[in-house]
Amino acid sequence: MTFKSNPRFLSGLALSLAITAATFTLHAAAPPQMGAPAPDFTLKTMDTKSVTLSAETAKLPVVLIVLRGWPGYQCPLCTKQVHEFVRQADAFAGKARVIMVYPGPAENLQAHANEFLKDKSWPNDFLFVTDPDYVFTKSYGLRWEAPGETSYPSTFLIDKKGRVQFVKISKNHGGRSTPAEILAVLAKPQ
Repeated sequence: MTFKSNPRFLSGLALSLAITAATFTLHAAAPPQMGAPAPDFTLKTMDTKSVTLSAETAKLPVVLIVLRGWPGYQCPLCTKQVHEFVRQADAFAGKARVIMVYPGPAENLQAHANEFLKDKSWPNDFLFVTDPDYVFTKSYGLRWEAPGETSYPSTFLIDKKGRVQFVKISKNHGGRSTPAEILAVLAKPQ
């Protein structure tokens, strides 16, 4: 009798494979936590330049703002939050690089992002990147899996060593971080 023809072996193998698959399924990415290293990523700007987190944190701390992006319309709370940060751009100059992530389905994401930016003057020190098909959003454990949703609105402050110094993840449309919150953390000695 060989292992291949042994029913107990085959059922045990099937059970083992099922448990392994379930284990991998249950362990979805979790958002980065305070003091933990922020997972590195590379996303593209509107003019298709690559932005890599580790390259940016090598220069300055990074304020990483994850917007709702394109849930089928332009989110008014995202627009409000972006305007608040843009108005405070001078306060961030030389202290932190601000990167805003706009997630959504890859199809037409660039067009939706262009529409989102049309009424906003964009500071030179701010980067706006897109996240086609939620690859980054999922890797950071921020994918909001509900009808008509994209990602949980989130803000992270990542220091020059790549460690998370501030986390705010909203499980609803509001509850966003403010420039004042981030500037207060930046003002503390590291």
